[in-house]
Amino acid sequence: MAHALVIGGTGMLSETSLWLVSKGYHVSVIGRNPNRMEKLIEKSLDKSLFTPVLVDYSDDNLLKKKLRYINEQNGEINLIIAWIHSYAKSALDIILREISNCNKVEWRLFHVLGSRMNLSDIKGELNIPPLCRYRQVQLGFIIEGENSRWLTNKEISQGVIESIKNDTLINIVGNIEPWEKRPLA
Repeated sequence: MAHALVIGGTGMLSETSLWLVSKGYHVSVIGRNPNRMEKLIEKSLDKSLFTPVLVDYSDDNLLKKKLRYINEQNGEINLIIAWIHSYAKSALDIILREISNCNKVEWRLFHVLGSRMNLSDIKGELNIPPLCRYRQVQLGFIIEGENSRWLTNKEISQGVIESIKNDTLINIVGNIEPWEKRPLA
């Protein structure tokens, strides 16, 4: 059975987590909030396909332990969707290293990034292992007439799902230009 890891999978990526289960993946979900994790799992048609991983991914040592545990429990990870906040400076490097050390087969990483991020700079800063197929999903905003708004969680998940289905190298969800049209609040 294919194994997916979703980092931030109880919030804006919750529909992505549920979609992966519906496609037959075993989904390990990293989140910090036990209530949100419980609500996510309750929405699933097959609760046995979820492994909740309650961890603050800015805790490097605990993150390493949890990654090793889910790999031992559920097998090699084939797919990672990672929405990682900037305060966790080393989290993605740890994830790349740990998964690379455990996996003997090719795997894909969909790195979800905010609208201000420079995609080529981000990719250039990462040490991407040889078996990792690195993809980027950049989140923008929606322009509606003279106004604009940020993406909804549903639109974010739909964009990530489309990226996975199409195996898109770079997918911009919404608009990132013109920058001056972005929502200010």
